[in-house]
Amino acid sequence: MSLESVVVTGIGIVSPLGHSFEQLTLALSAGQSGVKYLPELEKIGGLRSRLAATVEGIDPQQVPRKIRRSMSNMSIYAYLASQQALAMAAYPDAQLASGRTGVVIGSTLGSTESCEKFFADYFKDYSLERMKSGLFFQIMGHSCAANVAQSLGITGRVMAPSAACATGCQAIGYAYEQIAFGRQDAILCGGADEFHPLTTATFDVMNAASTAFNQHPTESPRPFDKDRDGIICGEGSGILLLEKKSLALARGATILAEIIGFATTSDTSSIANPDAGAMLECMRLALQDANLPAEKLDYINAHATGTNQGDAAEAEAIRQLIGDRVPVSSVKGHLGHTMAASGAIETAASIGMMLRGELVATRNLRQVDQNCGGICHLQKNRSEPVRYLLKNNFAMGGINSTIIVRSRTHD
Repeated sequence: MSLESVVVTGIGIVSPLGHSFEQLTLALSAGQSGVKYLPELEKIGGLRSRLAATVEGIDPQQVPRKIRRSMSNMSIYAYLASQQALAMAAYPDAQLASGRTGVVIGSTLGSTESCEKFFADYFKDYSLERMKSGLFFQIMGHSCAANVAQSLGITGRVMAPSAACATGCQAIGYAYEQIAFGRQDAILCGGADEFHPLTTATFDVMNAASTAFNQHPTESPRPFDKDRDGIICGEGSGILLLEKKSLALARGATILAEIIGFATTSDTSSIANPDAGAMLECMRLALQDANLPAEKLDYINAHATGTNQGDAAEAEAIRQLIGDRVPVSSVKGHLGHTMAASGAIETAASIGMMLRGELVATRNLRQVDQNCGGICHLQKNRSEPVRYLLKNNFAMGGINSTIIVRSRTHD
Protein backbone atom coordinates (compact mmCIF):
# COMPACT_ATOMS: atom_id res chain seq x y z
CA MET A 1 0.00 0.00 0.00
CA SER A 2 2.75 2.42 0.93
CA LEU A 3 3.50 5.34 -1.33
CA GLU A 4 6.16 6.43 1.13
CA SER A 5 8.20 4.05 3.30
CA VAL A 6 7.54 4.59 7.01
CA VAL A 7 10.16 3.90 9.66
CA VAL A 8 10.43 3.94 13.45
CA THR A 9 13.20 6.23 14.71
CA GLY A 10 12.25 6.77 18.35
CA ILE A 11 10.54 4.86 21.15
CA GLY A 12 9.40 6.10 24.56
CA ILE A 13 8.12 3.89 27.35
CA VAL A 14 6.52 4.41 30.75
CA SER A 15 5.47 0.99 32.00
CA PRO A 16 5.15 -1.32 35.00
CA LEU A 17 8.56 -2.69 33.94
CA GLY A 18 10.45 0.58 33.69
CA HIS A 19 10.51 4.07 32.31
CA SER A 20 12.48 3.60 29.10
CA PHE A 21 12.66 1.34 26.06
CA GLU A 22 15.92 -0.14 27.34
CA GLN A 23 14.50 -0.90 30.80
CA LEU A 24 11.44 -2.55 29.26
CA THR A 25 13.52 -4.68 26.89
CA LEU A 26 15.90 -5.88 29.60
CA ALA A 27 13.08 -6.64 32.06
CA LEU A 28 11.21 -8.71 29.48
CA SER A 29 14.34 -10.62 28.57
CA ALA A 30 14.91 -11.38 32.26
CA GLY A 31 11.34 -12.64 32.66
CA GLN A 32 10.35 -10.04 35.23
CA SER A 33 6.74 -9.34 36.27
CA GLY A 34 5.18 -5.94 36.86
CA VAL A 35 2.08 -7.36 38.58
CA LYS A 36 1.50 -6.69 42.27
CA TYR A 37 -1.12 -6.99 45.01
CA LEU A 38 -2.95 -3.72 45.73
CA PRO A 39 -4.36 -3.58 49.28
CA GLU A 40 -6.52 -0.57 48.38
CA LEU A 41 -8.67 -2.83 46.19
CA GLU A 42 -9.83 -4.67 49.32
CA LYS A 43 -12.16 -1.81 50.31
CA ILE A 44 -14.22 -2.03 47.11
CA GLY A 45 -17.32 -4.12 47.69
CA GLY A 46 -17.90 -6.91 45.20
CA LEU A 47 -14.45 -6.62 43.59
CA ARG A 48 -12.78 -10.02 43.61
CA SER A 49 -9.52 -9.24 41.81
CA ARG A 50 -6.81 -7.60 43.92
CA LEU A 51 -4.00 -7.44 41.35
CA ALA A 52 -2.74 -4.74 38.99
CA ALA A 53 0.36 -3.78 37.01
CA THR A 54 1.03 -0.19 38.01
CA VAL A 55 3.71 2.34 37.14
CA GLU A 56 6.04 3.18 40.02
CA GLY A 57 8.51 6.01 40.57
CA ILE A 58 7.05 8.72 38.34
CA ASP A 59 7.23 12.16 39.96
CA PRO A 60 4.66 14.50 38.38
CA GLN A 61 6.82 17.43 39.53
CA GLN A 62 9.26 16.66 36.72
CA VAL A 63 6.62 18.05 34.36
CA PRO A 64 6.56 21.87 34.39
CA ARG A 65 3.60 23.13 36.42
CA LYS A 66 2.37 25.33 33.59
CA ILE A 67 1.55 22.31 31.46
CA ARG A 68 0.96 19.80 34.28
CA ARG A 69 -2.26 21.51 35.42
CA SER A 70 -4.18 20.09 32.46
CA MET A 71 -2.68 16.60 32.78
CA SER A 72 -3.89 13.51 34.58
CA ASN A 73 -1.51 10.61 35.16
CA MET A 74 -2.12 9.18 31.70
CA SER A 75 -1.23 12.46 30.01
CA ILE A 76 1.91 12.70 32.14
CA TYR A 77 2.88 9.20 31.01
CA ALA A 78 2.25 10.10 27.36
CA TYR A 79 4.20 13.35 27.65
CA LEU A 80 7.24 11.69 29.23
CA ALA A 81 7.20 8.83 26.71
CA SER A 82 6.91 11.32 23.84
CA GLN A 83 9.92 13.23 25.12
CA GLN A 84 11.89 9.98 25.21
CA ALA A 85 10.91 9.10 21.64
CA LEU A 86 11.92 12.51 20.31
CA ALA A 87 15.24 12.38 22.18
CA MET A 88 16.06 8.87 20.92
CA ALA A 89 15.34 9.97 17.36
CA ALA A 90 17.28 13.24 17.80
CA TYR A 91 14.28 14.82 16.11
CA PRO A 92 14.83 18.52 15.30
CA ASP A 93 12.85 20.89 17.53
CA ALA A 94 12.26 23.16 14.57
CA GLN A 95 10.19 20.46 12.85
CA LEU A 96 7.66 20.21 15.67
CA ALA A 97 5.94 23.44 14.65
CA SER A 98 6.32 22.90 10.92
CA GLY A 99 2.80 21.56 10.44
CA ARG A 100 4.32 18.36 9.04
CA THR A 101 4.68 16.67 12.44
CA GLY A 102 1.57 15.24 14.06
CA VAL A 103 0.25 13.34 17.07
CA VAL A 104 -1.91 10.20 17.13
CA ILE A 105 -2.26 9.11 20.76
CA GLY A 106 -5.33 7.46 22.25
CA SER A 107 -6.69 6.29 25.58
CA THR A 108 -9.63 4.15 26.61
CA LEU A 109 -11.38 7.07 28.35
CA GLY A 110 -10.40 10.41 29.78
CA SER A 111 -9.07 10.29 33.32
CA THR A 112 -11.37 8.17 35.48
CA GLU A 113 -9.45 9.24 38.58
CA SER A 114 -10.06 12.92 37.85
CA CYS A 115 -13.76 12.23 37.26
CA GLU A 116 -14.03 10.33 40.52
CA LYS A 117 -12.36 13.11 42.51
CA PHE A 118 -14.64 15.73 41.01
CA PHE A 119 -17.90 13.85 41.62
CA ALA A 120 -16.85 12.75 45.11
CA ASP A 121 -16.56 16.43 45.97
CA TYR A 122 -19.56 17.57 43.90
CA PHE A 123 -22.00 15.17 45.56
CA LYS A 124 -21.21 16.56 49.01
CA ASP A 125 -23.32 19.66 48.40
CA TYR A 126 -23.87 19.77 44.61
CA SER A 127 -21.59 22.77 44.34
CA LEU A 128 -19.28 23.69 41.46
CA GLU A 129 -17.45 26.32 43.46
CA ARG A 130 -14.45 24.10 44.10
CA MET A 131 -14.12 22.79 40.53
CA LYS A 132 -10.70 23.50 39.06
CA SER A 133 -10.51 25.07 35.62
CA GLY A 134 -8.17 22.38 34.32
CA LEU A 135 -10.53 19.50 35.05
CA PHE A 136 -12.09 19.23 31.61
CA PHE A 137 -8.68 19.01 29.96
CA GLN A 138 -7.94 15.95 32.10
CA ILE A 139 -11.15 14.10 31.34
CA MET A 140 -11.79 14.91 27.67
CA GLY A 141 -11.40 11.96 25.32
CA HIS A 142 -8.41 13.40 23.49
CA SER A 143 -6.64 14.58 26.64
CA CYS A 144 -3.38 12.68 26.02
CA ALA A 145 -3.06 13.72 22.38
CA ALA A 146 -3.95 17.35 23.05
CA ASN A 147 -1.64 17.66 26.04
CA VAL A 148 1.30 16.18 24.13
CA ALA A 149 0.71 18.47 21.16
CA GLN A 150 0.29 21.56 23.36
CA SER A 151 3.27 20.87 25.61
CA LEU A 152 5.66 20.07 22.77
CA GLY A 153 4.45 22.74 20.34
CA ILE A 154 3.34 20.28 17.65
CA THR A 155 1.13 21.96 15.06
CA GLY A 156 0.35 19.15 12.63
CA ARG A 157 -2.57 16.73 12.66
CA VAL A 158 -3.84 15.53 16.04
CA MET A 159 -5.92 12.38 16.38
CA ALA A 160 -7.05 10.44 19.44
CA PRO A 161 -8.38 6.98 18.58
CA SER A 162 -10.31 5.26 21.36
CA ALA A 163 -10.83 1.55 20.81
CA ALA A 164 -10.04 0.08 24.23
CA CYS A 165 -7.42 -2.67 23.88
CA ALA A 166 -6.85 -1.97 20.17
CA THR A 167 -6.18 1.76 20.66
CA GLY A 168 -2.36 1.76 20.64
CA CYS A 169 -2.17 -0.55 17.65
CA GLN A 170 -4.68 1.54 15.72
CA ALA A 171 -2.77 4.71 16.56
CA ILE A 172 0.40 3.30 15.01
CA GLY A 173 -1.53 2.10 11.98
CA TYR A 174 -3.30 5.41 11.41
CA ALA A 175 -0.01 7.29 11.76
CA TYR A 176 1.61 4.91 9.30
CA GLU A 177 -1.12 5.52 6.74
CA GLN A 178 -0.94 9.32 7.04
CA ILE A 179 2.81 9.34 6.47
CA ALA A 180 2.58 6.74 3.70
CA PHE A 181 0.11 8.95 1.83
CA GLY A 182 2.28 12.04 2.33
CA ARG A 183 -0.06 13.91 4.68
CA GLN A 184 2.58 14.18 7.43
CA ASP A 185 6.35 13.69 7.58
CA ALA A 186 6.50 12.41 11.15
CA ILE A 187 4.01 11.45 13.86
CA LEU A 188 4.26 10.65 17.55
CA CYS A 189 1.85 7.76 17.97
CA GLY A 190 0.73 5.21 20.53
CA GLY A 191 -1.46 5.06 23.60
CA ALA A 192 -1.68 5.77 27.30
CA ASP A 193 -3.85 4.72 30.21
CA GLU A 194 -3.91 5.03 33.99
CA PHE A 195 -5.03 2.35 36.39
CA HIS A 196 -8.32 2.77 38.22
CA PRO A 197 -10.25 0.15 40.20
CA LEU A 198 -13.24 0.61 37.88
CA THR A 199 -11.16 -0.76 35.01
CA THR A 200 -10.59 -4.00 36.87
CA ALA A 201 -14.21 -3.97 38.03
CA THR A 202 -15.42 -3.81 34.42
CA PHE A 203 -13.68 -7.08 33.62
CA ASP A 204 -14.52 -8.63 36.99
CA VAL A 205 -18.25 -8.09 36.41
CA MET A 206 -17.87 -9.96 33.10
CA ASN A 207 -15.91 -12.75 34.81
CA ALA A 208 -12.89 -11.82 32.73
CA ALA A 209 -10.55 -10.54 35.48
CA SER A 210 -8.01 -12.80 37.16
CA THR A 211 -9.14 -13.68 40.68
CA ALA A 212 -7.45 -17.00 41.50
CA PHE A 213 -3.94 -15.66 42.05
CA ASN A 214 -4.47 -12.84 44.53
CA GLN A 215 -1.98 -14.46 46.92
CA HIS A 216 0.53 -15.11 44.13
CA PRO A 217 0.57 -11.92 42.04
CA THR A 218 3.40 -12.77 39.67
CA GLU A 219 1.73 -16.06 38.68
CA SER A 220 -0.91 -14.22 36.65
CA PRO A 221 -1.98 -13.42 33.98
CA ARG A 222 -1.33 -16.70 32.18
CA PRO A 223 -1.78 -16.26 28.40
CA PHE A 224 -2.65 -19.53 26.61
CA ASP A 225 -2.16 -21.54 29.82
CA LYS A 226 -4.69 -24.18 30.94
CA ASP A 227 -4.97 -22.43 34.33
CA ARG A 228 -5.54 -18.93 32.98
CA ASP A 229 -8.44 -17.12 34.60
CA GLY A 230 -8.50 -13.63 33.13
CA ILE A 231 -6.98 -10.20 32.68
CA ILE A 232 -4.85 -8.19 35.08
CA CYS A 233 -5.22 -4.49 34.29
CA GLY A 234 -2.23 -2.19 34.06
CA GLU A 235 -1.19 1.29 33.03
CA GLY A 236 1.52 3.26 31.25
CA SER A 237 2.30 4.70 27.85
CA GLY A 238 4.08 3.58 24.73
CA ILE A 239 4.99 6.16 22.08
CA LEU A 240 6.69 5.56 18.74
CA LEU A 241 8.03 8.27 16.46
CA LEU A 242 7.26 7.31 12.87
CA GLU A 243 8.94 9.17 10.01
CA LYS A 244 9.02 9.18 6.26
CA LYS A 245 12.05 7.03 5.50
CA SER A 246 13.62 9.35 2.96
CA LEU A 247 13.58 12.28 5.38
CA ALA A 248 14.86 10.16 8.26
CA LEU A 249 17.79 9.02 6.14
CA ALA A 250 18.46 12.54 4.93
CA ARG A 251 18.88 13.80 8.49
CA GLY A 252 21.01 10.81 9.49
CA ALA A 253 18.50 9.28 11.89
CA THR A 254 19.00 5.76 13.21
CA ILE A 255 16.22 3.53 11.90
CA LEU A 256 14.93 0.98 14.40
CA ALA A 257 12.38 -0.81 12.21
CA GLU A 258 9.91 -0.23 9.39
CA ILE A 259 6.10 -0.39 9.46
CA ILE A 260 4.98 -2.09 6.25
CA GLY A 261 1.38 -3.17 6.81
CA PHE A 262 -1.74 -2.43 8.83
CA ALA A 263 -5.34 -3.53 9.05
CA THR A 264 -8.21 -2.83 11.40
CA THR A 265 -11.63 -4.41 11.07
CA SER A 266 -15.00 -4.58 12.79
CA ASP A 267 -16.33 -7.94 13.96
CA THR A 268 -20.12 -7.60 14.01
CA SER A 269 -20.82 -11.12 15.30
CA SER A 270 -20.69 -9.94 18.93
CA ILE A 271 -19.89 -6.76 20.84
CA ALA A 272 -18.29 -8.77 23.65
CA ASN A 273 -17.16 -12.20 22.43
CA PRO A 274 -14.13 -12.67 20.13
CA ASP A 275 -14.37 -14.49 16.83
CA ALA A 276 -11.45 -16.43 15.34
CA GLY A 277 -12.63 -15.89 11.77
CA ALA A 278 -12.68 -12.11 12.18
CA MET A 279 -9.21 -12.16 13.77
CA LEU A 280 -7.90 -14.27 10.89
CA GLU A 281 -9.33 -11.87 8.32
CA CYS A 282 -7.65 -8.91 10.05
CA MET A 283 -4.26 -10.63 9.99
CA ARG A 284 -4.68 -11.60 6.32
CA LEU A 285 -5.58 -8.03 5.38
CA ALA A 286 -2.52 -6.66 7.18
CA LEU A 287 -0.27 -9.14 5.38
CA GLN A 288 -1.95 -8.20 2.10
CA ASP A 289 -1.29 -4.53 2.84
CA ALA A 290 2.37 -5.39 3.45
CA ASN A 291 2.49 -7.57 0.30
CA LEU A 292 3.94 -10.29 2.50
CA PRO A 293 3.05 -14.00 2.52
CA ALA A 294 2.42 -15.44 5.97
CA GLU A 295 5.25 -17.91 5.40
CA LYS A 296 7.79 -15.09 5.61
CA LEU A 297 6.82 -14.16 9.18
CA ASP A 298 9.46 -14.87 11.82
CA TYR A 299 7.44 -14.01 14.92
CA ILE A 300 3.88 -13.23 16.05
CA ASN A 301 3.30 -11.08 19.13
CA ALA A 302 -0.14 -12.13 20.27
CA HIS A 303 -2.75 -9.99 21.98
CA ALA A 304 -3.44 -12.92 24.37
CA THR A 305 -4.63 -11.37 27.63
CA GLY A 306 -5.19 -14.54 29.64
CA THR A 307 -8.96 -14.87 29.13
CA ASN A 308 -10.49 -18.21 28.22
CA GLN A 309 -12.35 -17.14 25.10
CA GLY A 310 -9.96 -14.53 23.79
CA ASP A 311 -6.81 -16.65 23.92
CA ALA A 312 -8.53 -19.67 22.37
CA ALA A 313 -9.97 -17.60 19.51
CA GLU A 314 -6.63 -15.95 18.74
CA ALA A 315 -4.81 -19.29 18.85
CA GLU A 316 -7.35 -20.73 16.42
CA ALA A 317 -6.91 -17.77 14.07
CA ILE A 318 -3.10 -18.08 14.15
CA ARG A 319 -3.39 -21.84 13.61
CA GLN A 320 -5.48 -21.26 10.50
CA LEU A 321 -3.08 -18.57 9.27
CA ILE A 322 0.25 -20.34 9.67
CA GLY A 323 -0.12 -23.49 11.79
CA ASP A 324 2.82 -24.14 14.08
CA ARG A 325 5.54 -22.76 11.80
CA VAL A 326 5.99 -19.32 13.40
CA PRO A 327 6.96 -18.65 17.06
CA VAL A 328 4.17 -16.97 19.06
CA SER A 329 4.26 -15.26 22.45
CA SER A 330 2.45 -12.65 24.54
CA VAL A 331 4.14 -10.21 26.93
CA LYS A 332 1.02 -9.66 29.03
CA GLY A 333 2.28 -12.30 31.45
CA HIS A 334 5.04 -9.80 32.25
CA LEU A 335 3.17 -6.49 31.91
CA GLY A 336 -0.46 -7.24 32.57
CA HIS A 337 -2.88 -5.56 30.19
CA THR A 338 -1.91 -1.89 29.86
CA MET A 339 -5.17 -1.24 28.00
CA ALA A 340 -4.94 1.58 25.42
CA ALA A 341 -1.16 1.62 25.85
CA SER A 342 -0.78 -2.11 25.24
CA GLY A 343 -0.57 -2.01 21.44
CA ALA A 344 2.25 0.53 21.44
CA ILE A 345 4.16 -0.87 24.44
CA GLU A 346 3.96 -4.38 22.99
CA THR A 347 4.96 -3.22 19.50
CA ALA A 348 7.97 -1.54 21.10
CA ALA A 349 8.73 -4.76 22.98
CA SER A 350 8.55 -6.69 19.71
CA ILE A 351 10.92 -4.24 18.01
CA GLY A 352 13.22 -4.73 21.00
CA MET A 353 13.21 -8.48 20.33
CA MET A 354 13.95 -7.79 16.68
CA LEU A 355 16.91 -5.56 17.53
CA ARG A 356 18.35 -8.00 20.09
CA GLY A 357 17.70 -11.13 18.05
CA GLU A 358 15.96 -12.67 21.05
CA LEU A 359 12.35 -13.80 21.22
CA VAL A 360 10.78 -13.45 24.68
CA ALA A 361 8.70 -16.36 25.92
CA THR A 362 5.16 -16.05 27.31
CA ARG A 363 5.54 -15.67 31.07
CA ASN A 364 3.43 -18.04 33.20
CA LEU A 365 2.75 -20.37 30.27
CA ARG A 366 3.40 -23.68 32.03
CA GLN A 367 0.99 -26.02 30.26
CA VAL A 368 -0.62 -25.00 26.98
CA ASP A 369 -4.40 -25.30 27.06
CA GLN A 370 -5.70 -27.81 24.55
CA ASN A 371 -7.91 -25.10 23.04
CA CYS A 372 -4.80 -23.01 22.38
CA GLY A 373 -2.76 -25.79 20.79
CA GLY A 374 -1.53 -26.24 17.25
CA ILE A 375 0.67 -23.13 17.20
CA CYS A 376 4.35 -22.63 18.08
CA HIS A 377 4.20 -21.33 21.65
CA LEU A 378 7.39 -19.85 23.07
CA GLN A 379 7.86 -21.22 26.58
CA LYS A 380 11.56 -20.33 26.74
CA ASN A 381 13.41 -17.32 25.32
CA ARG A 382 14.95 -18.07 21.97
CA SER A 383 17.89 -16.45 20.16
CA GLU A 384 16.72 -16.02 16.60
CA PRO A 385 16.88 -13.35 13.89
CA VAL A 386 13.58 -11.63 13.14
CA ARG A 387 13.05 -9.96 9.78
CA TYR A 388 9.25 -9.77 9.77
CA LEU A 389 6.84 -9.77 12.69
CA LEU A 390 3.09 -9.53 13.10
CA LYS A 391 1.50 -7.73 16.08
CA ASN A 392 -2.13 -8.30 17.08
CA ASN A 393 -4.45 -6.29 19.31
CA PHE A 394 -8.14 -7.08 19.67
CA ALA A 395 -10.73 -5.13 21.66
CA MET A 396 -14.23 -5.45 23.04
CA GLY A 397 -16.68 -3.88 20.69
CA GLY A 398 -15.45 -6.11 17.88
CA ILE A 399 -12.42 -3.98 17.03
CA ASN A 400 -9.51 -5.95 15.58
CA SER A 401 -6.11 -4.55 14.56
CA THR A 402 -2.85 -5.92 13.20
CA ILE A 403 0.49 -4.33 12.32
CA ILE A 404 3.32 -5.80 10.22
CA VAL A 405 6.87 -4.72 11.07
CA ARG A 406 10.04 -5.29 9.04
CA SER A 407 13.54 -5.17 10.49
CA ARG A 408 16.01 -2.50 9.46
CA THR A 409 18.29 -5.27 8.13
CA HIS A 410 15.71 -7.24 6.15
CA ASP A 411 16.87 -9.21 3.11
